[in-house]
Amino acid sequence: MNHSETLGSNKNQQRWWILANVSLGTFMATLDGSITNVALPTISSSLSVHLYIVQWVITAYLLTIASVLPIIGKLSDLFGRSLLYNVGFLVFTVGSGLCGLSHSIGMLIAMRVVQAIGAAFLMANSQAIVASTFPSTERGRALGITGTMVSLGSMAGPAIGGLLVGFLGWSSIFWINVPIGIVGFLAGLRILPKDKQAKTGEPFDYSGSLLYMAGIVTFLYTVSNSEVWGWGSLPSILGYAVSFIVLVLFYFRERFTKYPMLDFSLYRIQTFRAGSIAALLSFVALFCTNVMMPFYMQDVLNFSPHVIGYVMMAYPLTMALVAPFSGWLSDKIGPLFLTTGGLVINAIGFASLNMLSFEANSWIIAMHLAVFGIGMGMFQSPNNSSVLGAVPRNKLGSAGGLNALVRNIGMVLGTSFSISLFSYQLHKLTGRIAQLKVEGAQHPAAFLTSLHTVFWMAAGVCIVGAFVSASRKALPVRTASNS
Repeated sequence: MNHSETLGSNKNQQRWWILANVSLGTFMATLDGSITNVALPTISSSLSVHLYIVQWVITAYLLTIASVLPIIGKLSDLFGRSLLYNVGFLVFTVGSGLCGLSHSIGMLIAMRVVQAIGAAFLMANSQAIVASTFPSTERGRALGITGTMVSLGSMAGPAIGGLLVGFLGWSSIFWINVPIGIVGFLAGLRILPKDKQAKTGEPFDYSGSLLYMAGIVTFLYTVSNSEVWGWGSLPSILGYAVSFIVLVLFYFRERFTKYPMLDFSLYRIQTFRAGSIAALLSFVALFCTNVMMPFYMQDVLNFSPHVIGYVMMAYPLTMALVAPFSGWLSDKIGPLFLTTGGLVINAIGFASLNMLSFEANSWIIAMHLAVFGIGMGMFQSPNNSSVLGAVPRNKLGSAGGLNALVRNIGMVLGTSFSISLFSYQLHKLTGRIAQLKVEGAQHPAAFLTSLHTVFWMAAGVCIVGAFVSASRKALPVRTASNS
């Protein structure tokens, strides 16, 4: 092997080490969006707080990420992706340790915000780093791997969280991040590509950033509190009205400013638009299972946290088997059949959950959840490849940031809407203010009926997503992995 071949081999190996580091960061950042789901009953009991308060352990994390992702993406273009990615690893690790040290719900929620800022730095830069590192012949496969890590992180959270809570207590779900984060940060300093000269002469859009943060935080905060305030109450109406006005102002600001924070022109690309909407709907639906199933298994079936973890593991394990094959197959036949079929399978999975009763066996529940692993495994990698393959290469960073933003908004909406719909139905049946922890034990029939209402709604969301996915154009997908 001559000198040039040796250099080429080393460079090829470094690309895959970079992908490994980015995949680790992506997995951890998305994992912590859902790992607390199964710990909510334990945290609720340990800190003596109700569900509508303890759910902010999840919501604050996702809301923070959604509010800062586009801003961080723009800062990365100005100051360098690798630099801010490594900063994110460090902030995420410190935030995780502080979450583990929390002894009050207020401190825990505040430290989750710190952790989420670090996670946003990781999410905003991961896909752009991969896209700029890999040549066109390998880029599609590499992006498919990072997309798989996103889904595995999101769906493995309840399973891993259940095992950790069952054996080590709820704080362990945060401490586990610290040693991994330190290794990822040190490895990133060594192997990530050096940033090119930052762009000059392009000002940061402070006005647009403030409008975006004000609008999205007001909207998501209102969504998360509407169940407590009342959907038709004055605070809810005002919250939605204010957020709508601010976000409309933000849209027009971005359309007519020379250096926008968000590139809305990407949504003129039909494949990008359809894939983004389908992804949003898929995460809205799937976070209904992440939130509701742990409470069902613990409060109705009396499963222990570690048994819940084993059962929930069926989801990510099945997906880990299906996703690589699905990504490979999408390069051969395109994403249309796989993405649409995956959402249809998810709808069937939600319909089948409505057959669960008061005495369901853990293996039966695991088999039901495995259906979602098949559906999401079919959908996620081909959809990411389709979405990112439809945009010009010089806009991959913006597209990746918007892709992550859509995903996190879907998680917030899924968490809030599932709890709100469940609580509304349970209150209607029992005449009492719904508390999952109380009503699951005292009114199991009403609990199960309300749960089924949520699952039917989620099935409908998946069907709508399947129709949206089917509308995408198939032609650009062949170039997504080959261009």
